Amino acid sequence: MAELAALEDPKARKVNEKHGDDHGVNLGKLRALAKRLKTQQELARQLWETDDTAAKLLATLICRPKAFERDELDAMLRAARTPKAHDWLVNYVVKKSPHAEELRLAWSADPDPVVASAGWALTAERVAKKPEGLDLAELLDVIEAEMKGAPDRLQWAMNSCLAQIGIGHAEHRARALDIGERLEVLKDYPTPPNCTSPFAPIWITEMVRRQQET
Repeated sequence: MAELAALEDPKARKVNEKHGDDHGVNLGKLRALAKRLKTQQELARQLWETDDTAAKLLATLICRPKAFERDELDAMLRAARTPKAHDWLVNYVVKKSPHAEELRLAWSADPDPVVASAGWALTAERVAKKPEGLDLAELLDVIEAEMKGAPDRLQWAMNSCLAQIGIGHAEHRARALDIGERLEVLKDYPTPPNCTSPFAPIWITEMVRRQQET
């Protein structure tokens, strides 16, 4: 914790706080620290138990994802607090867990929109990598009905799922594009130069173009 405190940079904190993340540790330096520590499951658990966002981020980098129980991961997600800790937990830990599918189903139906956003993030991952068994048309029905009015983080995850359906599944592409055009979610999202807009029709069209080039 002392080492993390020494890495604190007030300028980095100011930037991070605009995105809802209350830490000022450079992520490159955080990753270097994780590389030095290597995998330490017990330390990871202790770091996650703190109320410190940088410590939680470090925990996701040095843990053993498959060592967590289902209920433990559920409790960890509900304690994640900040967007970055939430995202890293889902992407670096839960996605590699044998409990990922069970949690995906439970979280997607959770009344807490932040918890539900984790379920939709896992669904987007499955659409992209292991779509067998998913009802993509039904997912599009839910997205069409609920995405426009969803809170920010849930909306973002549903939009990612919409884009993955359009990118990877040609038979659903026209409908995915139509839903994106009509709902206009993230249409005006500020996108840096050389980055693809998260607006689903632009995102889908660009990724399909790249696939066709390769």
